[in-house]
Amino acid sequence: MNASPRIRVLLVDDHAVVRAGYRALIESEPRFAVVDEAEDGERAYRRTHAGDIDVVVLDLAMPGQGGLSAAQRIAAREPAPRVLVFSMHAHPSFAAQAFAAGALGYVTKSSPPATLLEALASVAQGRRYLSADIAQALALARFGSAHARLETLTVREFEVLRLLLAAHAVEDIAATLHLSVKTVRNLHYAVKRKLEVRDDIELVRLALRLEVVDLVDFAAIAPALPAG
Repeated sequence: MNASPRIRVLLVDDHAVVRAGYRALIESEPRFAVVDEAEDGERAYRRTHAGDIDVVVLDLAMPGQGGLSAAQRIAAREPAPRVLVFSMHAHPSFAAQAFAAGALGYVTKSSPPATLLEALASVAQGRRYLSADIAQALALARFGSAHARLETLTVREFEVLRLLLAAHAVEDIAATLHLSVKTVRNLHYAVKRKLEVRDDIELVRLALRLEVVDLVDFAAIAPALPAG
């Protein structure tokens, strides 16, 4: 009897040491094979062109084009590999945006190692998968109006929000997302309108309250914010 073909995995994370650890974990299971690695979303997208990838294990927080944009572009391929997001972000809005972008699974990096392997097998078979912590967070978030407003953002608007909260200038965001400066400004306005905030100070306060950005990140953001 012939053995079942192994599930071919592309591992995408900007830290080489992290990739090495996850590669060892994934390849500890004979049914999986990490056929390649990528350090950012653009390289991941180009690598899926060959059509020899079954599942892309994708981090969200990477330099340049973020994981959400990469997931959206990869999911639009024909044929498209399945996308499993494996992220440090345990906030439900990140998971909601990942699914809107076309991901089939979302696992937090605080999950037990076995959870990633279980998610890989499930996503490879076309089944949606959520780690237990993010499933609970998504369920609880539906009871809050502010969280509900956050979920109305499109993937593109959420990417602009993420980059704004990382203190990137509008011009840099436009270059990163391959958009015009005018489009980014329009998206910035749409984010504030949907979240019902008047300015960027209120936007950051809301992001802190909703845990889209934490206090450690805020220490880096604060010097770039306008006074007042």
